[in-house]
Amino acid sequence: MLGNQGALLGNAMTWWDHGTGSVWSQPLGEAVMGPRTGDRLELMAAQLTSWGTWKEDNPTTVALDAPARGSGFRLESMTIVVDFGDESGVYPVSILTEHGPANDLIAGVPIAVVLDPKTTDRWKVFHRRVGDQILTLSVSGDDLVDLETGTIWDPSNGRALSGRLSGEILDVLPGFTSFEKDARTFWPDAKVWQG
Repeated sequence: MLGNQGALLGNAMTWWDHGTGSVWSQPLGEAVMGPRTGDRLELMAAQLTSWGTWKEDNPTTVALDAPARGSGFRLESMTIVVDFGDESGVYPVSILTEHGPANDLIAGVPIAVVLDPKTTDRWKVFHRRVGDQILTLSVSGDDLVDLETGTIWDPSNGRALSGRLSGEILDVLPGFTSFEKDARTFWPDAKVWQG
C-alpha cells in the first residue's frame, strides 16, 4: 500500500511504501530510496479528463461525491508521456491539437497518440498494428481514419466503426499526462514530438 510521503522530487509527489519503507517517484513509478530502489511499477492506461467525459465513456462508474474545487489542470497545457522503459516520448497537447495524431515508434512499438476530435478532454495512446499491418491514423473532420484502408475508428476506445477493418479494436497502451517542464525533468532523453 502506498501513501503520500510528503516530499517532492523534481517538483512531483513521492509515495511511501508501507510494506518496505521505500520511497517512490510518482511520475516515474520507480522506487528512488529504500529496499526496492530501482524497481518499477507496472504502467496502466490512464487519462486526465473531465467527469462528464469519463461518465460518457464509463456509465456504470460509481464515485464518492465529495465537495471539492476544480483542480485547475487543463489538458491543453499538458503533455502526454509514453514511457516504455527503454525509450519514451513526450507529446505536447498543443501540437497534437494543431497537427492531429502523433504516429510514432517508441521502443519498437508503433503507437498513435490521439486527441478525440469531438471533445477537448479525451485522449488515448493506441497500438497501430492490426494483424500484420501498421496503420497511420489521421483526423478528417470529426472522424479518426487510417490512411491505409480508410477505416473510421472510435477515438474513445479504438473500435473500427466502418470500413474494411470494421469490428477490429486497436489496443490501448499506457500513457499519462505531465506538465511539459516536468516531462523534461523526468524524461530528459525522451523524444519530444514536434508534429
